[in-house]
Amino acid sequence: MDEKLKIKISIADRVYPLTVDFAQEEGLRSASRKIDAMIKQFEENYAVRDKQDVLAMCALQFASQVEQKQIDNIINGEETIERLNKINLLLDEYL
Repeated sequence: MDEKLKIKISIADRVYPLTVDFAQEEGLRSASRKIDAMIKQFEENYAVRDKQDVLAMCALQFASQVEQKQIDNIINGEETIERLNKINLLLDEYL
C-alpha cells in the first residue's frame, strides 16, 4: 500500500507543496537543506544578481556531480571487468 504524504518543501525562501511517497520524504527534505546551504555558500562567495543565477549555479553543481559519478562508475566498471578477465585467465592457466 503506497501511502502518499503531503509536505511543504522550502527552497530559496519559497515554499513548494508536494504530494510524495512516504519513503521519499526524508530524501526530499535532505535535498532541500543541501540546496539552501549551497545557495547560501554561492551568495557569500560570489557576486550574484538574483536567486535565478544562484539556482542555476546550484543546478549546474548538482548535475555535474551526478555526471561525474556516472563517469567514475563507468571507469570503475571497466577496470573491474578487466581485473576479472585477468583472474579468469590465471584460473584457466592454473586449472
